Amino acid sequence: QVQLVESGGGSVQAGGSLRLSCAVSGSASGLGWFSQAPGKAREGVATLYTDGKFSATDSVKGRFTVSKDNAQNILYLQMNSLQPEDTAMYYCAGSRRYCYTPLKVFDSLYWGQGTQVTVSS
Repeated sequence: QVQLVESGGGSVQAGGSLRLSCAVSGSASGLGWFSQAPGKAREGVATLYTDGKFSATDSVKGRFTVSKDNAQNILYLQMNSLQPEDTAMYYCAGSRRYCYTPLKVFDSLYWGQGTQVTVSS
């Protein structure tokens, strides 16, 4: 069993930054962040692989970074240069399987409850 609790969402102006946190309970081999904008499907944002490397979707590359504090078992999503199109609910997800490819919505994942990010122009 893996439990995930996100925090750190909020409202910022375009160009601003936010850092999302995800407290992880249990053992997750792969972790990632997903976003879901109103009226749209949930989609992957970034994945932290089992080997510690990460990847991000093209729309956030160079702006968003994933990291993890292994001592406290907290996953972070640093979001810089935020744009209105980044407005969405952001979800943390975890997989107990060895992770070497980006996590997908249809994978067998554990989910957090989500945290809202709103970017105004």
